[in-house]
Amino acid sequence: MKQLKYPLMVVLLAVGALLLYSEQKQHNANALAQQGKNIFRFDTFGDQDFWGGTLQLHKAIEGAAHGGVGPGVSPVTALSVGLKVDQDALPQALVKQIQAGKVNLNDPATTLALLKLNAVVGLTGFFNSDGSLKTIGIQCALCHSTVDNAFAPGIGHRLDGWANRDLNVGAIIGLAPNLQPVADVLGVDVPTVQKVISSWGPGKFDAELFMDGQGFRPDGKTAAVLIPPAFGLAGVNLHTFTGWGSVPYWNAFVANLEMHGKGTFFDPRLDDASRFPVAAKNHFGHVTNADDQITSKLGPLQFYQLSLPAPAPPKNSFNHEAAARGKALFNGSAQCSTCHVPPLMTEPGWNMHTASDVCIDDFQASRAPDDRYRTTPLNGLWTHTKGGFYHDGRFPTLLAVVDHYNSCKNLGLSAGDESDIVEYLKSLPEQDRDADHDRDHDGDRD
Repeated sequence: MKQLKYPLMVVLLAVGALLLYSEQKQHNANALAQQGKNIFRFDTFGDQDFWGGTLQLHKAIEGAAHGGVGPGVSPVTALSVGLKVDQDALPQALVKQIQAGKVNLNDPATTLALLKLNAVVGLTGFFNSDGSLKTIGIQCALCHSTVDNAFAPGIGHRLDGWANRDLNVGAIIGLAPNLQPVADVLGVDVPTVQKVISSWGPGKFDAELFMDGQGFRPDGKTAAVLIPPAFGLAGVNLHTFTGWGSVPYWNAFVANLEMHGKGTFFDPRLDDASRFPVAAKNHFGHVTNADDQITSKLGPLQFYQLSLPAPAPPKNSFNHEAAARGKALFNGSAQCSTCHVPPLMTEPGWNMHTASDVCIDDFQASRAPDDRYRTTPLNGLWTHTKGGFYHDGRFPTLLAVVDHYNSCKNLGLSAGDESDIVEYLKSLPEQDRDADHDRDHDGDRD
């Protein structure tokens, strides 16, 4: 018998090594995603030194009866400003007590108990040894997660990456006893700060306020924009309505400049005092901290965000026949797919357009370095209809958006055509239509 060129043992060893390598890669990917999930859900990046230590927000939460100031924040109040409670963080005994009506949801002490359980989505309470609240920090999940309301409105299983369009960020910040540091950064007085942030309303935040100091549009409306989702970003170049930078850029921007975590951030574009007077004055383009609690986490955080798929629409939430007709229009005479390229539903590459391209004003675009608007990805659009559409919610319905483009582009669509396109938009992402809609949308419920 002819002797084998490669002994069987060598072949088996090579195959084993390849399998081991493959398993190691999968293990590394899983570990990185889990690390990113923990960062997204629970990491404050050291920002408790600002929200609690500087603004004293924790004192408003606990209330005078528990060592703070004012009436305190009860669970009922917290839910009314859009904060969410993670049902899976609640012990079963507490769940039964709530169901039996034996828990006072109007008492700030209950909020403190929920913070101790790490059950308030996006908030972390830091406690003294005697059980009193020492400070408070925020996480990415505050704005970019919600719950499925499985237990009660505002209480349920986490939905990571979903835009919290109930969250009234301005009202929450407005509770802080010491807003003078914010006023100092903006170069205004505290009443002006209160006026600006109280104008935001649910589901909106103005990250650019701390760059250019513009609290209101020329027409007197708030300059804040809608909170965008953080799912469905795999393959998408830019994260926000006006671009600024890639997903890890924006994570670094927000963690350092908006959340006030401790890290490193570099963007010399912010040195332009004519465009970004607040940022230039405060050297926001050149942030360093000896105790950098952000930079090492940007990789895992991005990896986790890119792993979050756009969720499939609920069953029976759209007309399938109309959606099929709408798809043909979307990819044909309506010209939607020239910008919203399937399956990304935005342009591969630099997905930016001038205001004139989309027939709107350039106010928000002019607040960003590229003076343009990003083509918004459409997958999972059904999850963030509250608050309207476009960056500022100017169009109350999807039909209003389609009608705007029909006029802007002189498409000649009939009322029926417009309605069919709306049904198609409601169906996205279409490749997931037959998925199990009862699944947890971030993949697990731990």
